[in-house]
Amino acid sequence: MGFEIKRFQGDVDEELICPICSGVLEDPLQAPACEHAFCRVCITEWISRQPTCPVDRQAVTACQLRPVPRILRNLLSRLCTSCDNSPHGCNAVLKLDSLASHLVECEFNPKRPMPCEAGCGLVIPKDELAEHNCVRELRALITSQQGKLTDYQQELAEQRLVINEHKRELALLKEFMRAMRVSNPTMRALADQMERDEVVRWAGSLARARVTRWGGMISTPDDVLQVMMIKRSLSESGCPPHIIDDLMENCHERRWPPGLSSLETRQNNRRLYEKYVCKRVPGKQAVLVLQCDNTHVDEHMMVEPGLVMIFAHGIE
Repeated sequence: MGFEIKRFQGDVDEELICPICSGVLEDPLQAPACEHAFCRVCITEWISRQPTCPVDRQAVTACQLRPVPRILRNLLSRLCTSCDNSPHGCNAVLKLDSLASHLVECEFNPKRPMPCEAGCGLVIPKDELAEHNCVRELRALITSQQGKLTDYQQELAEQRLVINEHKRELALLKEFMRAMRVSNPTMRALADQMERDEVVRWAGSLARARVTRWGGMISTPDDVLQVMMIKRSLSESGCPPHIIDDLMENCHERRWPPGLSSLETRQNNRRLYEKYVCKRVPGKQAVLVLQCDNTHVDEHMMVEPGLVMIFAHGIE
């Protein structure tokens, strides 16, 4: 719908009047052939009922409508009008192209967002301040948020069921591939690649760690008090089952590579420790040095699928 003519100063040219609503053109469009101009809302609603020009009845469709020429837009923008909020006390007179920005800041706008001065922190329309009740509004907000939370929790539970089903199907697929890998070289290669990819994804989910005191390394950890606790943490972090036993074997110096095999070699190779990309074992004074993260490391400093190093102290 167009702007009311009576709110404009001076005479308004007939070319700037919408033939449908008889108001000053608002966001105008024109018919392609006859070039008659109309408010966007007016002509769109008209054509939805009758696909013709309201002035000369020539056939026209919504997709054929086009913006009016720049000269017509310029003429509209120069018209001087009163503010929409003049009934509420605003005496501003401004050009039509400045109206939208003025309305956003107009202090007489009854719908202007205002912060509640009673301290509830809500922002509400100015004309609703008088009837605003902080307790009622906060209760309504809490109820709404609780409803949304319930919906999110239900959706999360449903997604967990879907994820668990996918995990079950993936586990069955892996078992099938492991059963087939003995007799089928192609299946064996595919299964091996899937297992490598699984390790890489898990490694990417772990936080980086920095060892500040390599001298705190425990080369012969206690099987019950340390190894089992580390194994539990790895399992809870999502460690792929097919490597977890190998990793736990590799936490003892008897399975360490030549560059770490004795106290003497470890002391000689301390400068090489700085090359390790270490990942934190969640919640423990231990790090993982995985082969997939350390392809740059010398062979005599690495074993498959990686090392578990347990420390008495010195992990960040």
